[in-house]
Amino acid sequence: MVLSHLFKVLLLGVSLVSSFVYAAPGALCTVDWEQYRQRFMAPDGRIKDTGNGDISHSEGQGWGMLFAVSSGDRESFDSLWSWTETTLRRQDVALFAWRYDPAGSPPIADLNDASDGDVLIAWALLRAAQRWGDAGLLQKADEIRSAITQRLVRRIQGYTTLLAGIEGFDQPAGTVINLSYLVIPAFVEFDRYEPRGPWRELLNDAPRLLRLARFGSYQLPPDWLLLPDRGRPYPASGWPARFSFDAVRIPLYYRWGGLDKGEPELLRPFDRFWRSGGTQRPPAWIDLDSGEVAPYPISTGVAAIHAYLTGASAPASPVAMEDYYSASLYLLTQLARGGCGANH
Repeated sequence: MVLSHLFKVLLLGVSLVSSFVYAAPGALCTVDWEQYRQRFMAPDGRIKDTGNGDISHSEGQGWGMLFAVSSGDRESFDSLWSWTETTLRRQDVALFAWRYDPAGSPPIADLNDASDGDVLIAWALLRAAQRWGDAGLLQKADEIRSAITQRLVRRIQGYTTLLAGIEGFDQPAGTVINLSYLVIPAFVEFDRYEPRGPWRELLNDAPRLLRLARFGSYQLPPDWLLLPDRGRPYPASGWPARFSFDAVRIPLYYRWGGLDKGEPELLRPFDRFWRSGGTQRPPAWIDLDSGEVAPYPISTGVAAIHAYLTGASAPASPVAMEDYYSASLYLLTQLARGGCGANH
């Protein structure tokens, strides 16, 4: 009887995989994926942040898995997922420790998760299950997505949004969120697969939150935003009040997920800031209180996001030259455009 039940569950999983249809993601350029894999992926399946002491993040594992499945590289995908599940997955809930430091003792000093990493891993597993007809991967994706729904989706001041992690983001004045952790295209696909989930509410409220998160002369969002119990949001204390390395992902995810359709003003502040350098690349960050800017320019990966936002041609690939983060942003933008060779 137990075996019969298990067989029915497996059949159901295969049925879901085969019947769930979404727009097939475009493939990465082969040379970009190969260079990315060679430069940033260790033999055991760990993605190394070369700009940050070769540590690893749940975010990077999710991106690497997404790139591998988009490239049809099952061997690399399995290696990435095996290391992620074995090393980062928490014992108490189907979420993942956010940071792994190979030089640390222990390598994982903080078991807290980062919700964007959780979302990216679940998204990559869902895509992999559909691509390769693997009910086991589908079950893993379901477990993670269920944990996200139960532990990380929060209703705050009438808005449905995502906690940045299980612990540490509730303050006396309110709740700290990170709008770049809203991986909008993942929510779009989650909503198609699971219409009764919270994904539509997250998608509906993401633009509302972004419209409230406008600060400084360019009306940009900070990396970290506090949603107070009362009143309007403001840059969270404890982090620099900057539009910086996290928030640059917001226009990529919002455009990729189509949240600016019919609302052209939603993402224009990003374009205005990134055009501020004229013929030179603009600064990598701006302080939203003082107006101070970084003494160095945006990376090629961020320049690729700006090009995607404006419909311009993508810059030359940085994957062979720049660090993990720039290369990852570039490959994400390539997927958002529709894959290798697409420049729309």
